[in-house]
Amino acid sequence: MPKRTYLIIAIATAAITLLFAAADVIGADSSPGIALTGQVSSEKEGPMEGVLVSAKKEGSTITLTVVSDEKGRYSFPASKLAPGRYSLKIRAAGYDLDAPKAVDVAPDKVTTADVKLRPAKNLASQLSDAEWLLSIPGTDEQKKFLLNCNGCHTVERIVKSTHDADEFMQVFQRMSRYAPGSTPLHPQMTVGGSQRDLTRGANPKAVADWLATVNLSSSATWEYPLKTLPRPKGRATRALITEYDLPRKLAEPHDMVVDSDGMAWYSDFGEQFIGKVDPKTGKVTEFPIPVLKKGFPTGTLDLQLDKDENLWVSLMYQCGIAKFDRKTEKFQIWPLPKEWQGDHTQQSMVSPTYSHVDGKVWTNNQDDHSILRLDLATGKYENLGTFEIPGANRTINAYGIPADHDNNLYLLEFSSHNIGRIDAKTKQFKVYPTPTPNSRPRRGRVDPQNRLWFAEYGANAIGMFDPKSEKIQEWKFPTPWSAPYHVVPDKNGELWTGSMWTDRVTRLDPKSGQVTEYLLPRETNIRRVFVDNSTTPVTFWVGNNHAASVVKLEPLD
Repeated sequence: MPKRTYLIIAIATAAITLLFAAADVIGADSSPGIALTGQVSSEKEGPMEGVLVSAKKEGSTITLTVVSDEKGRYSFPASKLAPGRYSLKIRAAGYDLDAPKAVDVAPDKVTTADVKLRPAKNLASQLSDAEWLLSIPGTDEQKKFLLNCNGCHTVERIVKSTHDADEFMQVFQRMSRYAPGSTPLHPQMTVGGSQRDLTRGANPKAVADWLATVNLSSSATWEYPLKTLPRPKGRATRALITEYDLPRKLAEPHDMVVDSDGMAWYSDFGEQFIGKVDPKTGKVTEFPIPVLKKGFPTGTLDLQLDKDENLWVSLMYQCGIAKFDRKTEKFQIWPLPKEWQGDHTQQSMVSPTYSHVDGKVWTNNQDDHSILRLDLATGKYENLGTFEIPGANRTINAYGIPADHDNNLYLLEFSSHNIGRIDAKTKQFKVYPTPTPNSRPRRGRVDPQNRLWFAEYGANAIGMFDPKSEKIQEWKFPTPWSAPYHVVPDKNGELWTGSMWTDRVTRLDPKSGQVTEYLLPRETNIRRVFVDNSTTPVTFWVGNNHAASVVKLEPLD
């Protein structure tokens, strides 16, 4: 073959190679609908999967986060990222963002920004509460004591302290007088010298002695290795996360619900508000709730929708429940009768979901564990009292109180391992223990089949009670110290929950047992969760109770 022919073939081959290479670049960086894309890498690992990349536009209250795929690539959709200048942040345990710290997103074109990471200067500041529990020396029984602590503050606050054992004993005494809605920036003392049982049966002196060995009381740094959980992989990287800042920096969004208009609503655990977030604009509107008991701790907890999509909220130490009409934007409040009130009376829960069945709304008094019922026709409360567990010589201490389709009430015993059930018509009470002792059922919800799904905070699991068979099944989580708070079934039969400890949202397929864990962009103290079934795929919502923000997670499959 003549040399000229060889030359032509070589040039053609090179051209084809360059064409395919160019096509790869165009496919990666010029995909239709992509505003910002690039590759995440580090000198140590090269291209990195499972790195969360967050972008926040200058002057905006909305942060958008995506996750890098198996090739280290990330992409922000143009439908979510308008042109402008964005600051960038990342989350990847053991790494800091090297460059770029900001990027300009141009209109009508794809912006490429490759993200470079370097080893973290301060790994301790990156650890989640669960990672601290994995790191500190001690038995699981010792560490379980800390499951009572992060409702108000992080574990990092404990391990960075310099308290000795005697000082920890003083701390326990002081904290026992704080109301549940307290935070380090907004502490609230209970009235009348009330002392909450924060130790839950543990020996305070033994706990204090142990904590003084894992903090910085005797050394300038920790004498144990810091452990981290693996980054997301595969399906767990396929999600879009939107975080909406709330205007009040002390806001504590506890419960979340979404109405049929797509508006997201939250209760405030520390102050007398409920709030509304418009997901399209990020606009936040807050509605103040009248103070019923001046001088007592403020804050709300349980937030629920009734059949007509009125919002109901429990008023905690303010002793009452309130209904909010979304159309008139007015509250109707039912204070607890004064003769039933004491310094420690606390209405933490309200259950109006199936009140249309019999005209009754369930609530409780967390102080004495009594169950109450509001008659909507008369506006009067009925006190059903407490319910004794057969053979246990004690009454059931319920936290979550979800109702079923017939407005029968479930009592989830957070202090132990029982599920109670009250028949709404006969008031007959039955008790069903979970398979795992001390599972600490916390909150839950019934599905369309009238089965109760509930979070087992102490068993690292989700439970399901079938009223037909009267049997309970459990699904354990693979990640230790997940400690789920609440669980919601979606329209596809999957279960969604969140962890106060791992900063992860867990998606469970109970048929296959497949578990997908979506990592959130920062420390997120998750309480009651909500799934919007009007979208496909479904959309997950939660409040960041300690960071004054509301979080929306959209899985891509």
